[in-house]
Amino acid sequence: MEEISHRTVEVNGISMHIAEKGMGGQVVLMLHGFPELWYSWRHQIIGLADKGYHAVAPDIRGFGDTDAPSAISSYSICHLVGDIVALINALGQEQVFVVGHDWGAQVAWYLCLFRPDKVKALVNLSVAYMPRNPAAKPVDYFRALYGDDYYVCRFQEPGVIESIFGSVSAEQVLKKFYYTLRDPSGIFIPKEGWISPNDEIPLPNWLSEEDFNYFGNKFEKSGWSGGVNYYRCLNSNWELTAPWTGAQIKVPTKFIVGDLDLTYHYPGIQDFIHNGGFKQAVPLLEEVVVMKGVAHFIQQEKAHEITQHILDFIKKF
Repeated sequence: MEEISHRTVEVNGISMHIAEKGMGGQVVLMLHGFPELWYSWRHQIIGLADKGYHAVAPDIRGFGDTDAPSAISSYSICHLVGDIVALINALGQEQVFVVGHDWGAQVAWYLCLFRPDKVKALVNLSVAYMPRNPAAKPVDYFRALYGDDYYVCRFQEPGVIESIFGSVSAEQVLKKFYYTLRDPSGIFIPKEGWISPNDEIPLPNWLSEEDFNYFGNKFEKSGWSGGVNYYRCLNSNWELTAPWTGAQIKVPTKFIVGDLDLTYHYPGIQDFIHNGGFKQAVPLLEEVVVMKGVAHFIQQEKAHEITQHILDFIKKF
């Protein structure tokens, strides 16, 4: 990791920490999700830089060493996309390659929807683009489908999940997420009993104690509200994006998902991805890759393969 350099840039009214390697090459901007950091892209940063690209991975708003505004409304999709547009400009670029995972994939989709002129090509992981459904707000949909204990629903009330997570170390919470997210049925968090300081949670074989210490130390420092506020804006984002109902994403795209990813097991999602709905919403979708036996944290679990998938796609442009 000592090969990777770090700096802070001012974007959209906040200070954003970025990690980077390979100055001078074409920029590949990588956006992480929850509960993650720039560090989730450590393997790709090195692999892409070694092939001549300028690999850049920020801690997105609310995470790690980037500012975390206190207001929930500061985490709208307009703020999040605004941050990335400002970052692209701060890097001195007109256009960049973008790679997203989890919430980073959501931000990348909306970046391509709002400002396709800023993106040469997109590789998104785990979260497929779902066109806005004018008949159903997202949180209401998840609550009707899965109930109040579903993690998206449990995150909605300010302070509740912060209290649950705060009852143990940040590292313990992260281990629980990494362990639980191998179950494609999803994450359910009751108000009591989800986690205990005495729980023995095994590490996946592709993450070390050193990796977890890095993540844990950063989340102990930053807390959880910034990242959780992304979920608290889901319904307001639905309202904000009403003007784009039915709009298509017109950026060359590759999509990769693990077959054990909970996002690949939402009702109807596989039919949408494979039988024409996804291609209709993203007409320049060139490839869908389903990786067997792989769960949610795909860029870490299959680091070399994901780096190669990215390279194989972006070298076309």
